[in-house]
Amino acid sequence: MNATILTIGDELLIGQIINTNQAWIGEQLNLVNVRVARMLTVGDDMQAILTAFTEAWSRSDVVIVTGGLGPTHDDITKKAVCTFFDSGLVSNDDVRKHIEEFMRKRNRTWSPSAEEQTLVPRKAGIIWNPLGTAAGMLFTEGRKRFIVLPGVPYEMKEMMTQSVLPLLAGLVEGTVIRHRTLRTTGIGESDLAELLGNIDELLQGASLAFLPAPTGVKLRISVHDTDVAAADRKVAEVEARIRAKSDKYIYGTGTEELEEALGRMLLARNKTIAVAESCTGGLVLEKLTRISGSSAYVLGGAVAYSNGAKTALLGVPAALIEKHGAVSAEVAEAMADGVRKVTGADIGLSVTGIAGPTGGTPEKPVGLIYIGYADPSCTLAVKHQFAGSRAVIRDRTSAAAMELVRRKLL
Repeated sequence: MNATILTIGDELLIGQIINTNQAWIGEQLNLVNVRVARMLTVGDDMQAILTAFTEAWSRSDVVIVTGGLGPTHDDITKKAVCTFFDSGLVSNDDVRKHIEEFMRKRNRTWSPSAEEQTLVPRKAGIIWNPLGTAAGMLFTEGRKRFIVLPGVPYEMKEMMTQSVLPLLAGLVEGTVIRHRTLRTTGIGESDLAELLGNIDELLQGASLAFLPAPTGVKLRISVHDTDVAAADRKVAEVEARIRAKSDKYIYGTGTEELEEALGRMLLARNKTIAVAESCTGGLVLEKLTRISGSSAYVLGGAVAYSNGAKTALLGVPAALIEKHGAVSAEVAEAMADGVRKVTGADIGLSVTGIAGPTGGTPEKPVGLIYIGYADPSCTLAVKHQFAGSRAVIRDRTSAAAMELVRRKLL
């Protein structure tokens, strides 16, 4: 069974909103063994939408459309669907009751916009929207399905999870698709590929995608089979062969982020951490504290941006900064040791560097970073030279800092 994902909205075409819906829907469809053949995006133009509908419906077993179901003048998807399937709009009593209850709980009064939301195509089945007022629509033709959902991501995801994915899973026959994503950091794409060696020997019929990002490379293993157990076994075998060659760079699987993996390790080892940051401006600590329960291992930290703050907050000697400069291994070590002593943490972590785009010199260019680490048994600093924009350098620095702690814990 193959699918086309069609997203609608001018805001997507001009880059005002990042099109996360396509990626999420594609990932979820793969999990229920629906192969995504095409993705399309069109603006709020009736003819463009109808042309896309015709093309998608003629090529696909499943068409999933998101966007343009709101009550404003530029929300024309519902009208386009009615034209395409030659179906008039009718007010649906069940949809009305849902909207009335939805608005009552939020102390909102009935309006022409609410009335318009009760209208659905006569030929459509209803896909319930527990988190909003825009009902989803389902058109059926034999084994083919045309599904229309709101573009609001949290509404769409709930409807997909509760209604659409179970529906499609019941229709799929034949090929089983299994994926496993391994998340790495601290090694570039080309170096990782070289480390893994002969890909054909490694995969033995499976496929592998390298998905690089500034902070690491994701490895997505994919297996197609006719048997669930066999597919799961093949994925596990390929993962084992990859880990045998590169396990020290793999910090997690699936959607796990580096800060989650590090948090688990700190908890398991009953260790606490504190962070002193200069060029990252608190980004490392922000990432660590994204995780629920991080108060069990994150004690605190300091954004010591100026030289004076490094001295006043962390106890870094002014003479040390004068001699070596704020961006140096010596100052990074002193910052890490200082924040550990001030907070009483088991581990002190520090970052100092030049994120750019200004501030670099021939001796200390933009992207020069020192990461400091201190625990009761050792204090050290690691030098990095990162490339990219200011935001990319900061992201790479935060990942490298957390990875340094992860490696030390290992």
